[in-house]
Amino acid sequence: MSAIIDKLADDLAKDAIEAATALGDEELVVDIGNQLASSSTTAEEAFMTAARVRMALIRGLQMLNDRIDRAAARMEKDAEAKKDAQ
Repeated sequence: MSAIIDKLADDLAKDAIEAATALGDEELVVDIGNQLASSSTTAEEAFMTAARVRMALIRGLQMLNDRIDRAAARMEKDAEAKKDAQ
């Protein structure tokens, strides 16, 4: 049963995060968690864990992409400077 709950909670977390992002509603995930808690603390805990993990991974991926973009821009700038120096 735990695997089913985790899967359902993860699916809901994914949808909730996408909706919160699209709507600009930072409280949506918490509100859904509170709604779940009113009827099933197990579902609420699984949902909030999945949401936290997904949001952390999104932030981590954004950080990685930002660093890659900065490094690429720096490399491009260095290549241009080297070309201009020749």
